[in-house]
Amino acid sequence: MSRIRVRELGLKLGTLPVGKHNAITDVEGVGVGHSTLIEGDSVRTGVTAIVPHQGNLYEEKVTAAADVLNGYGKTVGLTQIRFEGNIETPVLLTETLNTWKVADASVDYWEHGYGLKPFSVNTVVGETNGGYLTDNYGRHVGREMVFKAIDKARSGAGMGAVEEGNVGGGTPMTGYGFKGGIGTSSRLVGDAEVGAIVQLNCGRKLDLMIAGAPVGKEVPIPEKPERGPGNSIMMIVATNVALDSRQLWKVAKRTAMGLARTGSFSGNSSGDFTIAFTTGRLGLTEYTDSYPSLTRLSREGVLSPLYLATVEATEEAIINALFKAETMTGFNGHTRHALPLDETREVLEKYGRL
Repeated sequence: MSRIRVRELGLKLGTLPVGKHNAITDVEGVGVGHSTLIEGDSVRTGVTAIVPHQGNLYEEKVTAAADVLNGYGKTVGLTQIRFEGNIETPVLLTETLNTWKVADASVDYWEHGYGLKPFSVNTVVGETNGGYLTDNYGRHVGREMVFKAIDKARSGAGMGAVEEGNVGGGTPMTGYGFKGGIGTSSRLVGDAEVGAIVQLNCGRKLDLMIAGAPVGKEVPIPEKPERGPGNSIMMIVATNVALDSRQLWKVAKRTAMGLARTGSFSGNSSGDFTIAFTTGRLGLTEYTDSYPSLTRLSREGVLSPLYLATVEATEEAIINALFKAETMTGFNGHTRHALPLDETREVLEKYGRL
């Protein structure tokens, strides 16, 4: 079977409706761009950029929050997000030892993309370790790749359907013993838009669950998956509802529940980070007016449907990453096999999920 998204198999995860693209770009204004590098036998890497809007983020910051489920990872900029409650640069996802090169290139982007040299800027970068399939120590992601990813995210092309699987920062990643990578999904709650994008590089094959079915236990793999050097996930959540940073932090925490639905227990060597932001285009009153059942709830109570949307979008984004990723061979001849979709469908049918 060709690589498809989970809904194309006939499985609808969750209860809420999805947006036009079933992607984080269904949150109006949000753009995503990838830059991928595959060279020779050893280089399988890249960078992914997410922008909250196409304008100058330094001058038009967006409200944001960050949450750490397990902190075994390398990030840049999360502390200032947590203390200042905003984002002023694109969010960049890459491969572990490229983190600081990507951050450095992001600073250079301001003159290239915005025509200014800021006195100080809080660059935001997250990573997962793809060193099983790529020459991690070579640090092959450069300035040109970062510029390309951000430029695409800020263009019209970055605001539609999002490439998934072996692209951008997700190129060398592993998910539940199979090939991992980039995945995305969205949910709608009245006029509210919630989208998630993940860079999946975590989980044991044995633990993989899809819609509650033990797919990891039952789907065969050509060879026992070797343990890779990384076991992490980056999760980015966007919404159009004008929440404050504290409320966004509460939203960000719910990604852990979507992750858990797929089988992860967030092991000690896992770097599981979430960044949440709002474009602020929909006021809280407008949101509650668009969803009648919210009118009887308190100001904080109206967040509950957004929590559900976050859980569902995160869960589906993770499964989409597995469905779209393709088998890849790379560094030292290592191979990660794609999740076999025919066998997955058989398991889902066996457990009455389709």
